[in-house]
Amino acid sequence: MTYKSKQEILKQYFGYDSFREGQAFLVDSILAGKDVVGVMPTGAGKSICFQVPSMMFEGITLVISPLISLMKDQVNALTQAGIKAAYLNSSLTLNQYHRVLQNARNGEYKLLYVAPERLLTEEFLDFAQNSNIAMFTIDEAHCISQWGQDFRPSYLKIIDFLSQLPKRPVVSAFTATATAQVREDIVSSLKLTNPEILVTGFDRKNLSFEVIKPADKFQTLCDFLKQKQEETGIIYCTTRKTVEEVCDRLTKQGYLATRYHAGLTDQERKENQDDFIFDRMRIIVATNAFGMGIDKSNVSYVVHYNMPKDLESYYQEAGRAGRDGGPAECVLLYSGQDVRMNLFLIDNNKDAEYAETELEELIKSKDRERLKKMTFYCHTNNCLREYILNYFGDTAPNFCGNCSNCKTNFETIDITVEAQKILSCVYRVKERYGVKTIIDILRGSKNEKILHLRLDSLPTYGIMKNGEKQVREIINYLILNDYLALTTDQYPVLKLGNRSREILIDKAEIQMKLAKDIEALKPNKKVKPELLGVDQILLERLKKIRLQFASQQKVPAFVIFTDSALIDMCDKLPLNDSEFLMVSGVGEAKLKRYGQRFISEISDFVSGKNG
Repeated sequence: MTYKSKQEILKQYFGYDSFREGQAFLVDSILAGKDVVGVMPTGAGKSICFQVPSMMFEGITLVISPLISLMKDQVNALTQAGIKAAYLNSSLTLNQYHRVLQNARNGEYKLLYVAPERLLTEEFLDFAQNSNIAMFTIDEAHCISQWGQDFRPSYLKIIDFLSQLPKRPVVSAFTATATAQVREDIVSSLKLTNPEILVTGFDRKNLSFEVIKPADKFQTLCDFLKQKQEETGIIYCTTRKTVEEVCDRLTKQGYLATRYHAGLTDQERKENQDDFIFDRMRIIVATNAFGMGIDKSNVSYVVHYNMPKDLESYYQEAGRAGRDGGPAECVLLYSGQDVRMNLFLIDNNKDAEYAETELEELIKSKDRERLKKMTFYCHTNNCLREYILNYFGDTAPNFCGNCSNCKTNFETIDITVEAQKILSCVYRVKERYGVKTIIDILRGSKNEKILHLRLDSLPTYGIMKNGEKQVREIINYLILNDYLALTTDQYPVLKLGNRSREILIDKAEIQMKLAKDIEALKPNKKVKPELLGVDQILLERLKKIRLQFASQQKVPAFVIFTDSALIDMCDKLPLNDSEFLMVSGVGEAKLKRYGQRFISEISDFVSGKNG
């Protein structure tokens, strides 16, 4: 069939009337034969950018994807939309693998998802060299960069693979999180030819951000979850041990929670992930091994029980909330121990591969620098959204009204004298100690280390009567504003910053914002805007039908229709095929497969039948 436009494919297969921001530009660039790099936030529709042109090209599109779950979700969604697609990865038996590859040779698929480890195998390379590959797409493209937060050595096979093809296809690369340096690395590593690079902006306006420093993390978590009994969420922990502990304690308290980490068997990981994806479990407690590419639209909150190692990881993981466009909460529970744990993991990373010692130390130094920026996020009193967007090179107002700092009542206090005392202490110890030791000196601690090193003889010993928490907040403020600097060693040391002279010599006055009254963590109980005016009885009836189809086909409910599609049905109340096609997310394949059943239910509702 010949298609006149990209809009026709968008509507026929994906059920949308128009492209989102940036999508049409990338589609047009690909169709013009240009290499592209698309940096678009989670939920912005990156997959549409390569799936639409794949339907317009003669030949097949290869999609490189790092995770089995990501491939399965995408192929399931394409199949439901009436597009022929398949994947090749380690989840297939040998016979299944050969069958898929033979079907691909016969031209049965428009898209074939492939794990990067498979690219240079003899059988796959033979297939690729003898096939019409129209486009080569790299999903999660930041994985190719050694400066990215999730470098995967297997992605380095990509350029070797491309160099062995008889004809170079159009190359497109997509990611949700990439700093300017990572974007440059993607372009150079893939040897892209004058690529079109589009960054649509990193802001997810529907997400609220909150940082809290609780005395008891688990109790704070439970207080939050009490208001979330009917909602679905992810709780991220740094270590497998913490995942086990948190999941066990939640289960004992009656929560429908399951776990996910690399220490489980493949079978248990799959079962637990399916329980969460298919809504049999409301909560999944996981390490960062869970979630890349998980296209679950109804996650309404993501809680980080521990601070992640960098903002790239945090924003990608937090972005798994609110994919349906409705309000969602991203909460980070911070403690100083999180910093120490991440430093340990950076310096003892058993998963990374380094070509030489010098490169290893350079990458670890970058990792420690990113950890420092992540720590600053947890300590800033300025707008959290602004901090995130500025980190990625995006401009942002200094007030978003939808983060904990913007909602907190601050007072501005003069800390000139406190700053002078702190910097003087750092100077007198010759910049040799970390934050905790400096605080102990200033507050006159009599602990063994202070006494053994005779630090109690310093003129700055015991000169501050402020509480430890407030002294630490002032130090963090001084670091954030370059009056102090914190090294990125395994054991960070406080040093005088570039602006220290302003305090020590110029006697500048320093002020900072201090929380006047911080409310306890309160979940956002607002009704989602798109649910206002929607009949909840009809919505539940449609969800029940969706679940029946999903159970029959053994796919997640959102693969049949997203919540937003069901909400649009409740709004538009379609009573025939043409009206049903007007629902956002309904294409011709889904109309044919599901339209009659949903239209019948809506018709009964409109006519007053209870069903």
